[in-house]
Amino acid sequence: MVGIFASLFALHGLGVQPGDPTLSGAALMGTLLVVTLVAMAASGLTAVAMERIAYRPLRRRGAPRLAALITAIGVSLFLQELFAARYGRDELGFPRVLEKRQLLEIAGANVRSDKVLVVVAALLLMVALDRFVNRSRLGRGIRATAQDAETAALMGVDINRVVMLTFLLGGLLAGAAGTLYGVFFEAARYNIGFLPGIKAFTAAVLGGIGNIRGALVGGLSLGLLENWGSTVLGGEWKDVFAFSVLVLVLLFRPTGLLGESLGKARA
Repeated sequence: MVGIFASLFALHGLGVQPGDPTLSGAALMGTLLVVTLVAMAASGLTAVAMERIAYRPLRRRGAPRLAALITAIGVSLFLQELFAARYGRDELGFPRVLEKRQLLEIAGANVRSDKVLVVVAALLLMVALDRFVNRSRLGRGIRATAQDAETAALMGVDINRVVMLTFLLGGLLAGAAGTLYGVFFEAARYNIGFLPGIKAFTAAVLGGIGNIRGALVGGLSLGLLENWGSTVLGGEWKDVFAFSVLVLVLLFRPTGLLGESLGKARA
């Protein structure tokens, strides 16, 4: 949500308004780059502020994980109501910067330019994140902290720094996602991030909590299942179908598609 609003304000700052002609060529690439960077910065800084204000005090007091989950819900509601109080509860128009033209047709499915942009950008961001977490020194710190925070601290890992970095990375990716969401759906609203946030959690559970590649597989699988379900049952059943998948995964494979097996985890 923060990323979408930051993208909208950045477009207005660049003089792009709803109803203006779509951009192309270097103007389009430059505008998308600037808007995406602004959205990533805004969302990343918001995530870091959330960690410092809401989450770090909980860790210092040794609060249980349930307290962090409740805090996440509270922070989400706070941000929503803050933007609703400032910008209203009505939907705001998002300028169309990219012409949504059909590139080709595959088995009756239209491949549009905006869909290609979303898929390519998402894959590039996920590959970059995967490389960072698995190849860099800070990435090793993130993995060590996730596996065993106490042992990682004894080995010299700065837990607070690692957690803040993790929040920053999540915020940066959320900002980029906000830009892509705005370009695709052309709308901004105070609670527009709530449902995608819940579905992101569903995708993470489906792929395996803590598994970055599993989250990618889970997100793509959930999207395909959603669209298949809406085609078979109707569009109004799309969200019902998605969360039914979450319930079934938790019942029959709580570790997710690529998650670690319970036996291996116990060993």
